[in-house]
Amino acid sequence: MTKKSWINRAAASFAGLTMVGALAACGGGGAGSAPAGDGGEEMSAEDMTVGVAMPTETSERWIADGAAVESQLEEAGFDVELQFANDDIPTQQQQIDQMITKGADILIVASIDGTALSTQLQAAADQDIPIIAYDRLINGTQNVDHYVTFDNYQVGVQQGTSLLRGLGVLDENGEETGEEGPFKVELFAGSPDDNNTAYFWQGAIDTLQPYLDSGVLEVPSGQTEMDQVTTLRWSQETAQKRMEDLLTAHYGGGSEQLDGVLSPYDGISRGIITALQNAGYGRSIEDGLPVTSGQDAEIASVKLINDGVQFATIFKDTRKLATQAVEAAKSFAAGEEPEANDTETYDNGEKVVPSFLLESDIVVAENIESLLIDSGYWTAEEVEAGQAE
Repeated sequence: MTKKSWINRAAASFAGLTMVGALAACGGGGAGSAPAGDGGEEMSAEDMTVGVAMPTETSERWIADGAAVESQLEEAGFDVELQFANDDIPTQQQQIDQMITKGADILIVASIDGTALSTQLQAAADQDIPIIAYDRLINGTQNVDHYVTFDNYQVGVQQGTSLLRGLGVLDENGEETGEEGPFKVELFAGSPDDNNTAYFWQGAIDTLQPYLDSGVLEVPSGQTEMDQVTTLRWSQETAQKRMEDLLTAHYGGGSEQLDGVLSPYDGISRGIITALQNAGYGRSIEDGLPVTSGQDAEIASVKLINDGVQFATIFKDTRKLATQAVEAAKSFAAGEEPEANDTETYDNGEKVVPSFLLESDIVVAENIESLLIDSGYWTAEEVEAGQAE
């Protein structure tokens, strides 16, 4: 099956599965079927308010996203109302309701649960408020007009590739080294209510499956299906507890070999690493700690990579993502359709949402400077300290 055919089927299936218990979507031509403003006339940014709904402040990644979107919108002349929902679905629903009531002209939404906002989006559609889905696709509704994100399947490919590199199965150029293993690994996935989880997982498992089939990789727990390995709300604590349970059940509490862990997010990685260190696997990769992947280039994990503790992360430059969301808002404000570079892949179960996809990079210790410091994303001092200034 091709990548696109899998993604189209997976997105529809994922949306259908997670719609259980969610509010049914209402029909319609989409929230942005007419330009913003009374009667559909063009308005300037100075006349408009953009509501920005972010999922949580428990992740430094989302704090950075919120700040980047807010500052770039304000630079473009928009008034901005930014809200974080603390990973609580009713809170996010209420925040979006309030944004609509207070007269938001455009909404940028990074959803907690991509199926839980149907009522809010219908209210926005009824007032011709365009909806921009930010990094997480909103499922099961016609009322989403544009999607800005990274190539999430490719992010998963990069996660799987980084694990194989850390194990020595692939070299730095992605070429096979001839290493036959077997290497014992365990697999983690993201939150089951986040649409991106299925894309990350499929990209990673497609990359790892040939090595699982050949015996180069083994999963002693036998947990190789996405629904067995998800981590609700991307929780570091939940990941740590699952890793502890895996070690107890399959690795003699830490006395038996474990070579690597596929992790889809840096917070999950840090929970995994804590469990491994507590079980006696060593303090760094050099002295026996299993290699662990990640995502988001969070500063705490970048320091761990620099110190040889975490092997890799995936860098998704959220400044560029914010810029693309702001460009979409500016297009809607001008009564135009935002630029899309993918109009086939992201089917939310009700429509294929026009999308703009950005590229990502694998970060390992050797390229922290070139990818993160030279680009101004983090400073050398922040990497050394492991915290943002």
